[in-house]
Amino acid sequence: MYTLVVCLVITITLWFLQGQRSAIRRNGKRLPRPPGTLPLAGNGIWFLQPRHKLLDWFVRCERLVGFSTFEISVPSLPPGIVINDPANVEHVLKSNDIFIKGEFFRIRSWDLFGNGIINADGELWKIQRKAGLRFFNNANMKILVEDVLPPILADTEESLDNASRQGNVMDLQIVLLDLTTRLMGNIAYDMDMPASLPFSKSFDFASGAIGERFQNPFWKAKEFILGASLRKAIFDVKIFGSSIVSAATQKRKVKYGSSENNIAKNSNPVQNNLINSLLDHIDDHQVVADAAMNYLSAGIDTTAQSLTWTLYLLMRHPGAQEKILSELRSTFAGAKDDLPLSFDTVQPSYLPYIAAVFNESLRFYPPVPVELKESTAETTFPDGTWLPKGSVVMWATWAMGRSKNTWGDDADEFRPERWLIAGDEYEALTLKTMSAFAFPVFNGGPRACLGKKMAELLAIHVIASLIWKYDFAEVFDKETMPGETPKERRSQNSLTLPMEGGLPCYVRRKDSRPGESL
Repeated sequence: MYTLVVCLVITITLWFLQGQRSAIRRNGKRLPRPPGTLPLAGNGIWFLQPRHKLLDWFVRCERLVGFSTFEISVPSLPPGIVINDPANVEHVLKSNDIFIKGEFFRIRSWDLFGNGIINADGELWKIQRKAGLRFFNNANMKILVEDVLPPILADTEESLDNASRQGNVMDLQIVLLDLTTRLMGNIAYDMDMPASLPFSKSFDFASGAIGERFQNPFWKAKEFILGASLRKAIFDVKIFGSSIVSAATQKRKVKYGSSENNIAKNSNPVQNNLINSLLDHIDDHQVVADAAMNYLSAGIDTTAQSLTWTLYLLMRHPGAQEKILSELRSTFAGAKDDLPLSFDTVQPSYLPYIAAVFNESLRFYPPVPVELKESTAETTFPDGTWLPKGSVVMWATWAMGRSKNTWGDDADEFRPERWLIAGDEYEALTLKTMSAFAFPVFNGGPRACLGKKMAELLAIHVIASLIWKYDFAEVFDKETMPGETPKERRSQNSLTLPMEGGLPCYVRRKDSRPGESL
């Protein structure tokens, strides 16, 4: 028994020490470590904190070291570094053969994402990306904006109208999630897919639990005892993914005949949805199901959450709302009830202020706040940091978006104007282009987000429509006293950035009671 205890202590000690025995160097010297780094535990205490505290820690570290790379050690995590310099981020994102998701990421996310594009590297990733490129083309984006979105947005507005008439509090995050879920279901999978489906709740639960695995080094022990709910949620997600593939396969057989040889490549952009594109490129239906769920997650959650944070910021910055209305009145002179929105008129260059608002919201609340890669070979960063094979590199998009080195001393202020270039009296405002490596919200390099264009067009359309027709008033928690500045809302534990507790608010249609405010 004594020998067993000694072996266990030694094993645990070596496990804790693995991140503190790294060969990582810059100019032959060890990298600095964050203040408060502990013996054995390293920086692991911060990773056990609630997620919003971990994100704040990344910001404090960035404020202390700026663009300087620093080393971290976390029990169960291979030796690793945190980068803030855009040049170093560029080195990672452009070196897709050196920096991959790796085993550390894949082990934690495998049961939810399987062989989908979020987990995939190498040829499997290339095949799924090729299928995605075929779907995310201008023709399909035009169909999305002009044909698929309007009736779904009309249903959303009906819900908002009912809440306005009845004076009810509504959770705007749920409303927007339903919109993006139905939209992605229709255009990508030819299915009406409301967010109220049991799958949605299962996926949200699983995403939160999987996200916790990246912070809690004892996740296996916890799930061994308390993991039944997670296993059930993942099972439900897998079943739903398989049903998407089965339904699509059946439709293809009905249309083209039961023989696989008769299932022609679909060239009609209206019918060339994502699931057909995946089936055209991948023979293994389980991989197709994994890929479908990966794309679905990326398409609905991140967009809905980004819109939620944007409207939250607009509620707290009414001046920005007025500038949106001013841009809409100027651009669509004479418009009354409905704006003449189309594929051409929701381009960022056409409504630059709304695009700037969305970018500024993404700067504060990036859908994926922390990124992680694993090195497959030794490499040297532009700043001279030498990283051995098998090391981990992290960057917090959340902290980079708050960097005063990049954004100036007013980095903590919500100021959409930072994204605009003022013209002279004969020229309109133009949208400023920011390097994907200083603003890596949509990633960059070979793994640049395929859905960026879709997210931008959808955001501009929805923001324009809702701000044009409705006033929103945030419902504060009971602890907020009258006249007191309300606390900043925070995210819940997840792989992405859902708002904790949703976004409860009152809504009023602008033409319902003229002159009366919420």
